[in-house]
Amino acid sequence: MITIGVEEEYLLLDPDTCLPVPVGERVRAAAGLGPIAEDGEVQPELLQAQVEVATPVCTDLDEVGGHLLRLRHAVGTAAEKFGCRIAACGVAPFRAASPVPVTRVARYLALRTHAPQLVDENLVNGMHVHAAVPDRETGVEVLNRIRVWLPVLVAMSANSPLWDGNDTGFASWRTVVFGRWPVSGPPPHFASLADHDSRVRTLLDTGSITDVGQLYWQARLSERYPTIEVRCADVQLRADAAVMFAGLVRALTATALREQKAGTPAPQCPPELLQAANWHAARHGLSGLLIDPAGRARRAGDVLCMLLDHLAPALQEAGDTREVTALVHRLLQEGAPADRQRRALAEGGPPALAELLAGETGASS
Repeated sequence: MITIGVEEEYLLLDPDTCLPVPVGERVRAAAGLGPIAEDGEVQPELLQAQVEVATPVCTDLDEVGGHLLRLRHAVGTAAEKFGCRIAACGVAPFRAASPVPVTRVARYLALRTHAPQLVDENLVNGMHVHAAVPDRETGVEVLNRIRVWLPVLVAMSANSPLWDGNDTGFASWRTVVFGRWPVSGPPPHFASLADHDSRVRTLLDTGSITDVGQLYWQARLSERYPTIEVRCADVQLRADAAVMFAGLVRALTATALREQKAGTPAPQCPPELLQAANWHAARHGLSGLLIDPAGRARRAGDVLCMLLDHLAPALQEAGDTREVTALVHRLLQEGAPADRQRRALAEGGPPALAELLAGETGASS
């Protein structure tokens, strides 16, 4: 069984205005002091209106869901002590005139010096799924096989349509904002682990990045854990939607491992087409056509059915078929959370949006 872990990033928002509240360090300290969460599970993020949580290593999806609900409750309770609420949305829907301060961590302060405007506008929140791999060489093989499915996950996870109080026209504006960093978007195809390491070394040697943490590819090898890290998804409003993505990423990893063992060649996709598919997914979410891994424009529902068919043996083997399939079908019926954000703002203004974000983030199911 492939073990998994999930990281989620949350915004701290004023319950009335929906503006970010820069109390991340205090919320993190308060959340990590109680019996519900440990300090290492609640972590600082780049800007002081953000908090990150990380689950322990999990073996099944029920475990993932339980930890996410526990951590959301711990951080949400701590946030209320400081007059704000947590919101699992991909970007801050409103921003104040003054930038949110950077968290006082050396690496974050260096980023602020390197790219001040990008950091000021980096009020974006993702969810990252770690899936265990036997070794780094195998991890590269997995990346080569799952990269063509990343735009589909972007479309499914779209939860960031609003920016500065306006509808951006994009379902995942976070994907656009985050794509401005030097090394971002879908990862390239690597000929081998040596090729991967050589290309990363060149990025470091040229000063294009200052550390491997700035490899902001949507899927990458983790430097801290024996995992691949899939980081293309917006953070999800609902905890069970995050569980769905954890199951999909594990199944993608298991399927890639099976293909690699069988000697099946990795699927090829020209980089310009993969980049275009990623942009298209961020623009439209599930509301129109998607570009499938073969490079064909198809209805979103058909592409999601392709994904489930591709993953069927792995989902069955992990015992995840029923749960993941049900959640994918719910997503198709209700649409991506970006649509719900748009409706809330149009019908009730910032208070209704804040209520949606906080209510769904803290919901028990």
